[in-house]
Amino acid sequence: MSETLTPRGIVRARRRAALAAFWRTFRRDREGMTGLVLLALFAFVALAAPLLADESGLSLTRATGPVLAEPSFEYPFGTDKYGRSVLTLVIWGSRISLLVGLAATLISMVIGTVVGIASGHFRGVAGGALNRLTEWFLVIPFLPLAIVLATVFPPDVPKIVAVIIVIGVTSWSGTARLVRAQVFSIEERPYLERARALGAGHWQQMSRHVLPNVMPLVLANTTLTVSIAILAETTLSFLGLGDPLRISWGRILDNAYSGAVISTGSWWWVFFPGASVVLVVLGFNLCGRAIERILDPRIKSRV
Repeated sequence: MSETLTPRGIVRARRRAALAAFWRTFRRDREGMTGLVLLALFAFVALAAPLLADESGLSLTRATGPVLAEPSFEYPFGTDKYGRSVLTLVIWGSRISLLVGLAATLISMVIGTVVGIASGHFRGVAGGALNRLTEWFLVIPFLPLAIVLATVFPPDVPKIVAVIIVIGVTSWSGTARLVRAQVFSIEERPYLERARALGAGHWQQMSRHVLPNVMPLVLANTTLTVSIAILAETTLSFLGLGDPLRISWGRILDNAYSGAVISTGSWWWVFFPGASVVLVVLGFNLCGRAIERILDPRIKSRV
């Protein structure tokens, strides 16, 4: 029997067809494609950083440029107070900012999805306890909690790992809330009732029936959470809680602030890393809104 006629083959064919239809619809969305182009540009810069700028330009002892030079042909983004090219800093800073944003979002999505599905599926004490935990994280202000967690990490844990864990652990509650509400709707559908009647256990119900139906929501929310994680990394680095040995956009802004950028009028020192943060966040938000419109027909009908 041909593989395409088997149940798994049919499922794979349907998934390929769904992905192809999704991409065709996404390509017609101007906002989504604009965001995708922005993200592709920054992803290329981050991956090709060793080819675009010499890493030695990050060193304070090897800086040979003029101090606080305005943007010019030789230094398109100007220089900082140490004589380092701001363009080199922005290029290499994109690696850490995007890495922290994506890794922290992965942690946040896993925790939020697991807690959301479990709190929506289980009734009674277990579901109630998970829901109270989610509400606690929603009520506690993000920044004070992140600062406290960032300062209590053991000194032997790399700072970049600590920042990723802190952002991931403090930003999952919104995803859990959305997933939980979706699970309530899925739990009432006939196929789930048939699965329970046929003896399907809790794990099979959640993994085989609930999880695939909430994944579109999780995917759409992921693109929005990445932008929040990047802003969080920028904020923590600006407050001096990031990795002092690695350059990120937040670290550049922190150095500019401590270097009296306002009194010296060195606008380029904060403008270019700040604009990079804004453009990346804009790109993720545009992609997230486009994905949400495609996956949710109710939103599409109101646009």
